[in-house]
Amino acid sequence: MSSINKTQVSKDLKERSILVSREFDAPVANVWRAFTESELLDQWWGPAPWRAETKSMNFSVGGFWLYAMISPENQKHWGRMNYIAIDHLKSYDAEDCFCDEEGNINPDLPTSKGKNVFTETNTGTRVEFKLIYPTEDALQKIVELGFEQGITICFDQLEKLFSETRNKSQF
Repeated sequence: MSSINKTQVSKDLKERSILVSREFDAPVANVWRAFTESELLDQWWGPAPWRAETKSMNFSVGGFWLYAMISPENQKHWGRMNYIAIDHLKSYDAEDCFCDEEGNINPDLPTSKGKNVFTETNTGTRVEFKLIYPTEDALQKIVELGFEQGITICFDQLEKLFSETRNKSQF
């Protein structure tokens, strides 16, 4: 099944931001769970052939998700998502950064702050998130690291997960 629309990514260098938007053929509650439960995140977050593996997750204000992006050769690159504010089934604010296995932030790689918004539509759920970077150079670095391609692959994988589980009890 194809997605309702493809992933939209727009960069604004002046604002140092990236806006990502996509509509999924799934109810808000299912899309919310896919973004906030580690068991589901691990099934779609890593852009194939990479995969995500959660080390720990506490989806609450002040909590964080600590995970590894694992290559086919088993190389691990660590990430941390700090949860700043949560409005259940509507939005959450987060800080996204690179880190080590213990969650210590790597100051040499870009960190962003942003908001994920979940909106019910006539045909499913729209997810929009805007990431703001501290400098234009930080934004440029994340673009060079393949952000647009990576998030597009991840969202395609999420749509496939929804399609495969539509009539199953996973959601």
